[in-house]
Amino acid sequence: MTARVTRSSANQVAPIEFGDVAIQPGERRRLDLLIGRLPTHTPLHMPLIVVHSKRPGPRLWVNAAIHGDELNGTEIIRIALDRVGDRLSRGTLIAVPIVNVISFIQQTRYLPDRRDLNRSFPGSTRGSLAARLAHQFMNQIVARCTHGLDLHTASLEKTNYPQVRGNLRDPETNRLARAFNAPVIMQSIVRNGSLRDAATRRGVPIIVYEAGEPQRFNPLAIEIGVNGVMGVLKALGMIDFPIERNRRRPMIIQSSTWIRARGGGLLRLTVEEGQSVKAGQELGTIADPFGEHATPVTAPFAGLIIGRTENPVIHDGDAIIHLGQPG
Repeated sequence: MTARVTRSSANQVAPIEFGDVAIQPGERRRLDLLIGRLPTHTPLHMPLIVVHSKRPGPRLWVNAAIHGDELNGTEIIRIALDRVGDRLSRGTLIAVPIVNVISFIQQTRYLPDRRDLNRSFPGSTRGSLAARLAHQFMNQIVARCTHGLDLHTASLEKTNYPQVRGNLRDPETNRLARAFNAPVIMQSIVRNGSLRDAATRRGVPIIVYEAGEPQRFNPLAIEIGVNGVMGVLKALGMIDFPIERNRRRPMIIQSSTWIRARGGGLLRLTVEEGQSVKAGQELGTIADPFGEHATPVTAPFAGLIIGRTENPVIHDGDAIIHLGQPG
C-alpha cells in the first residue's frame, strides 16, 4: 500500500490517499496498514487514525510503541485523540499508537530477531525485519508529515522522569519542546539509526517524550504526555479550543550521565526521580543482604535525577541513576 498526498490548489485541501483509501477533508478515519505476514501467513497490520481537517496546515504524526513493551504512549494517544475528536481546525494529525506490532503482541522491547527497531531507521526494503518495518514507517508516515512526536518510556527495569529530548538548537524543534511543556527539556544527541535521526535528516522537526517505565501505565507520565500532545497541537495552530496548561517552568538539561555501580550487591537508594541533588551528595548505598560493607553512591555533580533503576539487585558496572546537568 503506497501512501501519498494528492496535489491540490492553494484554496483547496486534497484527500490523503493510502492505496485505494482516500481520506476526505473533514474526515477522521481508522486504517490498518499491512506491514507483513506472520510465519503462519496471517497478515500483520499497523493501526492508525488519520484526522484530516478541511483547512490546510501542519501535518503532525504522533507515534508510540516503537519498542513493544512501552505502553504509556499508546494510552497518551488514545486520550489525546478523544480530546481532539472532530475539532481539528487545520492541518492533519496521523496517530500511530503501536508501531512495533509484533513486539507489542509478545510484550518485548525487541523484534523476534533481537533487533532494536529504533536503531534500524531509515530502513530498507531488502534488510532485516526491523529495517523493512522502519522503511515502511518512513515511507507511509514520516514522508508526508511536517512535524513529529515520538513517545517512549525507559527500558526494562528502569524509569524516566517525564522529559522531552531533542535538538534544542533547531528553532522549530525548540518550539515543539517548549510547547510540550514537560518538567524537563533535554538537549540530546541523535543516536544513529533512531527515528529521530532519520526524521531529522529529512528536515522534519521531531521531539521524543520519555516518561515512566515499560509494561506499565504510569498515570503522571500519561497525564503530562496528553497535555504535551495537546500543547503541540495548539502551538502549531491545529486546534483552537482551550486546553489544560501547566504553568511550570521546565528545567533545561544540557548534558547527562549514568552513574554506574562500583561493585555488586543490593541497592538502597535514598532519592527519587525528579529530585535535585548536590555534588558529592550520597544517593544510596550498595551492600550485602545484611547491609554490611556498604559502598556509598554519590553524585559526581549537582543536577536533577532524570532516570533510575528499579531493580535493587546490582552487578558491578550496572547503570543506577541518570543524572542531568542543568544549563
